[in-house]
Amino acid sequence: MIRLFKTKRGLLSLLAFATIWFIILYYFVSSAAGIVNSQSFERMAADLFGALGLSSLLQWPVAEYAIYWLVAVYFFPIFALSVCSDQICSDRQRGTLRFLTLRSTRTEIIFGRYLGQLFIVAVLILMTSVATAILASMRDLSLLPASLQLGAKLSFEVIIVVMPFIALMTLLNTWVHSARLAIVAAVLFFSLGPLVTAFINYQFGHEFYLNLLFPGEQIESILSQRGDVTSQYWLPLTQTLVLLFTSNLVMKRASL
Repeated sequence: MIRLFKTKRGLLSLLAFATIWFIILYYFVSSAAGIVNSQSFERMAADLFGALGLSSLLQWPVAEYAIYWLVAVYFFPIFALSVCSDQICSDRQRGTLRFLTLRSTRTEIIFGRYLGQLFIVAVLILMTSVATAILASMRDLSLLPASLQLGAKLSFEVIIVVMPFIALMTLLNTWVHSARLAIVAAVLFFSLGPLVTAFINYQFGHEFYLNLLFPGEQIESILSQRGDVTSQYWLPLTQTLVLLFTSNLVMKRASL
């Protein structure tokens, strides 16, 4: 947290994040919400969202959050892979990881670094959600209570979506020795992994449900926000626990 909020490199990262989300909110969320609410484009928006299976989002009281949800549910997992790529690597390279193990256990280091990264990403998610609520209130002040309520709900759901992605980077940090290699390994995991899974299923002629190993598998099912969304979050929570448990086992056997 100190590395992100009190160092020049961390502040530059926050500035870049704020710039990206200013562009998203100002040029995409605000404009798209205006189109969704426009009577002249109402039919086109209904057809477009209906074709994507997202027609239920048009019924939300705050149109800005419909666009925000579509962006955030894909942006933050990718963002987490990048910003959480250095949880242990730099300490291992500098040799400070051995010093840390004199004052805490390896399990405490694993879970401490994970919780720290999760807290940082959660803060950034809440900041973007509040910014969206402010944007909607500028259009119509009466939308503020509904914006805050819907924003809190969506923020909580985005945090759950992001959790296994951070845990995946925790696991990769126990194997590789640099943040760059961790990102490369994550790219290979998400690009080659589905191909290997499809080959195994085809080779044996049976569905082994290996796709459940990949974080983000449930995103398409929760995107439309239809039905009981709560029951669909068991997968990311289970993935998070499995990845952290595996990270702890690897860390205990790793050479520092």
